[in-house]
Amino acid sequence: MLPQSQQRKKRNSSKVNLMISFIFHAVLLAVLLYFAARSGILGNQMKNIAVRMIKEPPKPKPKPPPPRVEPPRAPPKMVQVPKPVMEAPKPVVAPPTVAPAATQLPSFDFDGGRAVATSSDPVELYKGALEYAFHSKWNRPDNMNDSAYVAEIQVDVNPDGTISNPQWEKSSGNSVWDQSVQQAVDAVKSMDRPPPTNFPPQVTIRFDVEEETEDQSQNLLQ
Repeated sequence: MLPQSQQRKKRNSSKVNLMISFIFHAVLLAVLLYFAARSGILGNQMKNIAVRMIKEPPKPKPKPPPPRVEPPRAPPKMVQVPKPVMEAPKPVVAPPTVAPAATQLPSFDFDGGRAVATSSDPVELYKGALEYAFHSKWNRPDNMNDSAYVAEIQVDVNPDGTISNPQWEKSSGNSVWDQSVQQAVDAVKSMDRPPPTNFPPQVTIRFDVEEETEDQSQNLLQ
């Protein structure tokens, strides 16, 4: 025989032996399992495993930690503010009594300025105010020697204070000077207030240098 053919037989015999060993062990294991099933050993073992798995209680879930409770805070302390000490008011010393000043008669405001009251008679007061109203509207000509000029005009004083019906009673003799007087008379049409009940219905207004000087001195005293 050739050497190569002998080596091939050895290889086949090892495979056969391995297969025989595997089949033998498999048959042996099957026989053991069969007899174990027949005797109930395997069934009891499976039942015990199942009962243990059922009896084992599930593990409890971990409980969440309890909420943190903060301790109650103490109320803030009330601070008492000291009350201010009220001082007793000092006694007020009354000033010495002084005698009142002399009573002055009231002044009257009329058209063109203010008339100074020199009497307590209502008729005289209203007449002075009427004369002052005309003199305040009089623009006496300048650069003229009019110290001897005199003009008198009579006017009607109505109960409501209006002035009407002017009439010349005396002329100065100078047309320029008389024209200035006429302009003053035309400028006064009424008074601020009606005359008193016993006031005369007609009054004569005098225009001269002396009257004008008195009016200017009264304005300086005001």
